[in-house]
Amino acid sequence: MAGAVPGAVAEILDAHAEQLAGKVVVDITNPLDFSTFDSLVVPADSSAAAQIQAALPTATVLKAFNTTFAATLASGTVGALPTTVLVAGDDDAAKQTLLGLVREGGLEAVDAGALSRARELEAIGFLQLTLAAGEKISWTAGFGLAR
Repeated sequence: MAGAVPGAVAEILDAHAEQLAGKVVVDITNPLDFSTFDSLVVPADSSAAAQIQAALPTATVLKAFNTTFAATLASGTVGALPTTVLVAGDDDAAKQTLLGLVREGGLEAVDAGALSRARELEAIGFLQLTLAAGEKISWTAGFGLAR
């Protein structure tokens, strides 16, 4: 599985599973095939977040931050819109805590639903990354959420 730490997610989980037991784990990965930039490396009906949850059954996994570039997180804007962090997860209390922390940090935050929605968040991240890698958008651009 590739992601924010290309090729190392499984190794990290194996090495730190004990320390992560019972914890909230925020998955920021985009499981791209970084050798080709033309596909995700998870099954179409799954996600990296789901695979992480399966590997850490006693942890609470949330999917967040993968649909925003670092520059938009730092600036707090995507064009004229505020940066919005989408959060998916099955534990409402953990989700609400993360949503609150994001808002306290000066960004917008939206509950994107259950952890099963992580696959759509990963597809958005994949599209955004491939657009930037193909120089169709800049690394300071991205998708905004107008309300």
